[in-house]
Amino acid sequence: MKTLKIAIQKSGRLNEKSVELLKNCGLNFENYKSSLISPVSNFPLEILFLRDDDIPEYVQDGIADLGIVGENVIEETEVEVSYLQRLGFGKCSLKIAVPNTYDIKDLSELDGKSIATTYPAILGKFLKERGIQADIRTISGSVEISPGLGLSDAICDLVSTGGTLKSNGLKPFADVMSSEAVLIGRVGSENEELVKELIQRIQSVLRAKETKYVVLNVQKDNLAAITALLPGVKSPSVIPLAEEGWVAVHTVIPERDFWDRISQLKQAGAQGIVVMPIEKIIL
Repeated sequence: MKTLKIAIQKSGRLNEKSVELLKNCGLNFENYKSSLISPVSNFPLEILFLRDDDIPEYVQDGIADLGIVGENVIEETEVEVSYLQRLGFGKCSLKIAVPNTYDIKDLSELDGKSIATTYPAILGKFLKERGIQADIRTISGSVEISPGLGLSDAICDLVSTGGTLKSNGLKPFADVMSSEAVLIGRVGSENEELVKELIQRIQSVLRAKETKYVVLNVQKDNLAAITALLPGVKSPSVIPLAEEGWVAVHTVIPERDFWDRISQLKQAGAQGIVVMPIEKIIL
């Protein structure tokens, strides 16, 4: 049987979440910090620990079948890979930022300015589409200190909380792109059976993270109002209770509107609401 290879970040902001996701898929492996390869003992898969900049090219060239990497890295390396699944972590934005002292109101004011970045390909495309000619200065490392050192007028860098910009006297000015971790594969690899099986495991874990399992008690007279609020995976499960005229309703609720839905359920007559996490949802 073929053994798949999946490349993930060796160290950095996506490593921990990538390892957590794969382990939640029931995969047994050691997170070797000193090794490039870790075999999975209960699935035909090997984990490759690589620099994030190398992951898209490894997948494109077939050295790895799959990879977990940020969209920003894929766009910057300009490789041809398939987006198989958005993973919901590692969210950030690539932004242009300028010193707090700059009174700038329009992107056109960047024309003729110098911008320091570690993402010259993405920034160059962004500026070209808007007819802006700026001097893009490619820097590796701490881009945010460039304006303070007189190396550039502005920067283009990843921003998650904005704390680093603020501490360096910078303010975000323009959004270049949004990014999150994605599962990528070689073009056409999504048709392979082992790849499909692994994607199914990943999707079941992601669905579970987005929902809560809810059990509640309600009088039969109020059941119709309750079930109208609870679609469940297909429909809620309704189980008679020992007390006459009462039933227990089992369902799932999306995390995004959980508290609003709970409030509506209480108003409709729900009592004794119990909420539990879900490990996996397999459709």
